[in-house]
Amino acid sequence: MRSYAVVLTFFRAIVIGLFQGVTELFPVSSLGHSVLIPALVGWDDIVKQQSTESPYLAFLVALHVGTALALLVYFRRDWVKIVGGLLDSARQRRVTTPDARLGMLLIVATIPAGITGLVFEHELRTLFAKPTAAAIFLTINGAILLVGERLRRRVAAGAGYGGDGFVGGRSIDSLSYGEAVFIGVTQIGALFAGISRSGITMVGGLMRGLDHEDAARFAFLLATPIILAAGVYKVPDLMGHLGDGIRGQALAGAVVAAVAAYISTRFLVRFFETQTLTPFGIYCLGFGAFCIVRFAF
Repeated sequence: MRSYAVVLTFFRAIVIGLFQGVTELFPVSSLGHSVLIPALVGWDDIVKQQSTESPYLAFLVALHVGTALALLVYFRRDWVKIVGGLLDSARQRRVTTPDARLGMLLIVATIPAGITGLVFEHELRTLFAKPTAAAIFLTINGAILLVGERLRRRVAAGAGYGGDGFVGGRSIDSLSYGEAVFIGVTQIGALFAGISRSGITMVGGLMRGLDHEDAARFAFLLATPIILAAGVYKVPDLMGHLGDGIRGQALAGAVVAAVAAYISTRFLVRFFETQTLTPFGIYCLGFGAFCIVRFAF
């Protein structure tokens, strides 16, 4: 049997890291693409590693840590204010500032997906991290984004925000804790390869009356602790025997993923000031349908 260091070359690590960094933030599912891209280019030896505890999954841990660090760097000013507000609120035993309240919203929204991920992440990956399943869920993701946009227009019009969704709209700090939990619950869908964390979370925010810009900001802030915690939780795998021979590739992939994630976040924050999820929904439907035909027949 070949060493996994031969299977996961530096070239492959960099390519997968690039796709991870982009697709983790774009609403098109990084997990789905981490299954589909290797399968499409013929890296079957990597594909076979995805449904079990393996060096490839340990490698993906490094990519997630890189992505989370990029998000922390991009939103560093927000996180400094949030953490400072939470510490001040803890001292005074009450929520003292809008930044502290945003921190509390993020905490309660993180709990549902965090608990579910700890309990079911391995089982769901074992069952569904396969090309055909990932293609089906990616197609479903496209439908979720398009239906979400349609429902968002109804929500916006009914609340008097304007049918285009770009005039008016609720602010993040107007969300109730129950609404934050609702948005957090949507993240659970991202445990299925092909369902985008940022996409489904944005749809949840749009359903509660946020505009695209604030829905994206809340989704990115909410994703940061989940991605980082998932990566740190699995770091022992990379430091253990599963990481033997691939730690250099993991570092290279993580650096590429971090740079790609930072650039993607910068682009998307500006993109959603004026644009919608529709282009990504169309892409997911088209690419997902193509992959279904490619792998299922």
